[in-house]
Amino acid sequence: MEFVKLTRDNIEREHICCAISSNKDIQVMSKKNWLKERLDEGLVFLKGDVRGKCFIEYLPAEYAWTPIEAEGCMYIDCLWVSGKFKGHGYSNMLLERCIEDSREKGRTGLVILSSKKKRGFLSDPGYMKYKGFVTVDTAQPYFELMYLPFDGSADKPRFRNTALSCANLPKGYVIYYTDQCPFTAKYVPLLENMAKARGAVFKAVHIKSREEARNAPTPFPTFSLFYDGQFLTHEILSEKKFEKILISKEKSL
Repeated sequence: MEFVKLTRDNIEREHICCAISSNKDIQVMSKKNWLKERLDEGLVFLKGDVRGKCFIEYLPAEYAWTPIEAEGCMYIDCLWVSGKFKGHGYSNMLLERCIEDSREKGRTGLVILSSKKKRGFLSDPGYMKYKGFVTVDTAQPYFELMYLPFDGSADKPRFRNTALSCANLPKGYVIYYTDQCPFTAKYVPLLENMAKARGAVFKAVHIKSREEARNAPTPFPTFSLFYDGQFLTHEILSEKKFEKILISKEKSL
């Protein structure tokens, strides 16, 4: 397999792996617009020359859309290899390309968001440990900040104090989300309509800047769902899964 790096010259004709519809699809449009704005900040989107999920996305941690302090590091937004592409060593290849590129750019290490156990939309902690990453900070209820140092004298990355500072959140359902993941463009409006159809209080907070993301009350501003100030999940929910939550909360009233 060959790998392709997205640029301003090829981004319109290349698919983005996690959303492979046409450029007119709202998911593709929102993701590609987000990527275009990040390219000048040093974001790298490296993908297999296939139609499927086989890619890595990373950028300097100073520009990461997450509440961390990791100056000098490179932050991995997503490393995703799935389906028929698993088991061929592509994850290793993509990660090695990221490590090589980061070292050449003078970065002091790599940082990635994980969890105590394997969860969707977060890196696999077992795999990251196998590749030499260590947990350097945690945030409730299950988030872990994992770190692969290049320079042993550099300060260790950490979560900002804003992560999960949700004491002042309003009542009802609140979703924080960004356009970093294309699935939010599809599912957030669907979930909002479902909640309002059942008479539930619902607020969607669309994070549109890095500064807003760095000050978000969640380690995963890409998508986080709260209810009455309590964190529920970071996983982008299907309609079926969200309906179960709605019914469960209605029964508890």
